[in-house]
Amino acid sequence: MIPRSSTALAIGLLAAMVRADQVGAQQARAEPLPLADSLATWYALGINAHHLCAGLWVVGRDNRRSPEAVIAEDIARFPQFRWEKDFSYRVDEIRRIATVIDPRVGERSAKYNGDQGCTILPAGARDVYFEPRAVKPDLPDPAEQDWPMGDRNATEPVQGVDYRALEEVLDWAFDDSRHARPQNTRGIAVVYRGKIVAERYAPGWGPYTPQISWSMGKSIAATLIGVLVQDGLLSLEQPAPVPEWQGLRDPRREIRIRDLLRMSSGLDFDNFGLDPENSYNAANEHFRIYFDALDVAAHAIHQPLRYRPGSLWRYRNSDPLTLMYVARRALEAKGEDVLAFPQRRLFDRIGARSFVLETDAWGNFIITGYDYGGTRDWARFGLLYLWDGVWLGDRILPEGWREFVTTPAPGDPSRGYGGLFWLNAGGAMERLPRDAFWAAGYMGQRTLVIPSRDLVVVRQGPSSGGDGAYFQELVARILNAIGGGTGSR
Repeated sequence: MIPRSSTALAIGLLAAMVRADQVGAQQARAEPLPLADSLATWYALGINAHHLCAGLWVVGRDNRRSPEAVIAEDIARFPQFRWEKDFSYRVDEIRRIATVIDPRVGERSAKYNGDQGCTILPAGARDVYFEPRAVKPDLPDPAEQDWPMGDRNATEPVQGVDYRALEEVLDWAFDDSRHARPQNTRGIAVVYRGKIVAERYAPGWGPYTPQISWSMGKSIAATLIGVLVQDGLLSLEQPAPVPEWQGLRDPRREIRIRDLLRMSSGLDFDNFGLDPENSYNAANEHFRIYFDALDVAAHAIHQPLRYRPGSLWRYRNSDPLTLMYVARRALEAKGEDVLAFPQRRLFDRIGARSFVLETDAWGNFIITGYDYGGTRDWARFGLLYLWDGVWLGDRILPEGWREFVTTPAPGDPSRGYGGLFWLNAGGAMERLPRDAFWAAGYMGQRTLVIPSRDLVVVRQGPSSGGDGAYFQELVARILNAIGGGTGSR
């Protein structure tokens, strides 16, 4: 059982810091920080080690940058990541380990595990506790296949589209001098009537550069569960088969797969957001998975019940992490390769070649936020939902799956959230049709689908704020350019 007491967690983390490797005489001489500041700094070292590792070797598969460039472009300019002036770093190119160091606290490292991406190592650990696997796409070169399985003929002209207007939309989107806050857009793809009608990338970035997608990964989690439902391994109405919840008096045994998909499990799981002042503490259970070195499955399933299952929607990582634990157990029971499952049963089938789903040190997918994908592959993901789960005649998702994930969760009075997708059913984006829905990630990551307009829009890049209004304006301008204007359905 993971301790819920912040004091117990603090003591454990302090012990971990004491056990951490020594990082030189300079650190030994540094003034120690108060306990609370030490814990916050310890956590900040973890998230920054991860981001440095991923920037070098995950994003670096397609966009090679120096450590200094990764820190400057992806970390230090965003205050929520708490890169401090006292921090330094060390990069082991042989073992593919990035280490971030504070002379007052210690050091933390993240290791690149190939197709499983980067993992923050537990204190004192020199490696992860699972065997990383090579999971390459089982697909030909995209230049050898027609769109959408490949890239040939992807940009064939679509009648009625004002292409000049779309170029002007992209000019606006990429020009940060025209926005209240820098959006740092790195990739946009617009798919209309099945073809790419507009696309642009920032210098150094391309259609298959794996970009951090943050909580867009939750929508991948929903899709993987949909694949398992289609395969007959799970059902929406069944109680979640979590062995730790099966005690006769354990109220968690009433939590259904449906409740977890709707973030309505009722688990007691705190979310303090991510900001430099209040978030880097042991009680922030939602975000702690991104800066600690936790077994994320155990972290999720060991929380007690706080609300009746299905009665209240709360945006919490506990529910999709539990779903991935359920999926792992179902696949292991069949003898299937869990780490290969997303690529073989989903991404290969839709022509996606760039996705990287990272894991913790125990091999659990941190699919709630540590997931990477290229813009064109996110467009393919959107097309799968635009086409109601059928890809070129292959039914990947159960009939009615799109309807389920786009139906508002009963416990959400705003009608803004469905089955691990965000919805416009309540009119949150007033300039867009009500049938719009989207995968959304931190700092402005979006993959939006509008079935009534036969449209998919993908936007990636680390926004510094104001990304909701920016994205709504972007899509509204795109709708005008493809004809028919904007407004509710």
